[in-house]
Amino acid sequence: MKKLAVLPLLLASLAFAQDAEITFNSTEIEPGIFMVEARGGFGGGNMAVLVGEGHVAMIDDGLPPLAEDLLQHVTETAGGPINFMVNTHVHGDHAGGNAHFASTGTVVFAHDNIRKRLLEDASGAGGPGGLPVVTFGDGVTFHLGNIEARVKHLPKAHTDGDAAIHFPGANVIHTGDILFHGVFPFIDLDSGGTVDGYIAAQKKIGSMADDATKIIPGHGPLTDRAGMKTDIDMLVDSRALVKALIDEGKSIDDVLEANPLARYDSHSWEFITTERMTRTLFRSLTTD
Repeated sequence: MKKLAVLPLLLASLAFAQDAEITFNSTEIEPGIFMVEARGGFGGGNMAVLVGEGHVAMIDDGLPPLAEDLLQHVTETAGGPINFMVNTHVHGDHAGGNAHFASTGTVVFAHDNIRKRLLEDASGAGGPGGLPVVTFGDGVTFHLGNIEARVKHLPKAHTDGDAAIHFPGANVIHTGDILFHGVFPFIDLDSGGTVDGYIAAQKKIGSMADDATKIIPGHGPLTDRAGMKTDIDMLVDSRALVKALIDEGKSIDDVLEANPLARYDSHSWEFITTERMTRTLFRSLTTD
């Protein structure tokens, strides 16, 4: 496993976090389900707090340097300690607070592949104390009183250990990084992700939703099925544009010069520029 593949992304995220005045905000989008977002800079991916009857669970826990402030915020939001933590994938902007939360008694759940990768390098989870205690294969379901949370593994998508969480009763879905709403997604090929698997996972999540479903993306604002469809359509079209050039026998340099994703330049951001998205598509389409 190439444990250092995402290190530049993590280091850049940590730099943003240390240089900014970051706070956290929680919005109750359905009874007992709070979307947690960082404000004032890059504080990791979107998180969620689930306040059930007798137990509190959380989805993801941000970057390591922000874990203490985050724990204080979500404890106040929930009105008590966090009993369970679910990591949607291995990256340090989603699992970075594991060790700090675990030190207060939180039990960390994650896919089998997340623990395997963190056993090689636990820095992305805040250290060895952040290793998941409970792992799952296809999925696991939490029953928090009237909140049912179905954790579903989606293979070879953003990484090889992704999970989305569906709340069928509340009609809410947390996608983890299988959705970057409004911007190019990061598909971590070196951690088992694939473009085809990413699109398949997005379509699977879309099939769980209806017009009223509230969708919490890994990054970006709260959205719905229609909003998610715009992101899926963009990626499907981007794949087709690059594939057409590959089918013509074009090299990566030729494809970059042609700039087939120019129409989507507005989706470019600090970590995933148009060029990097093009390179990801080319590499995945020529190696998978």
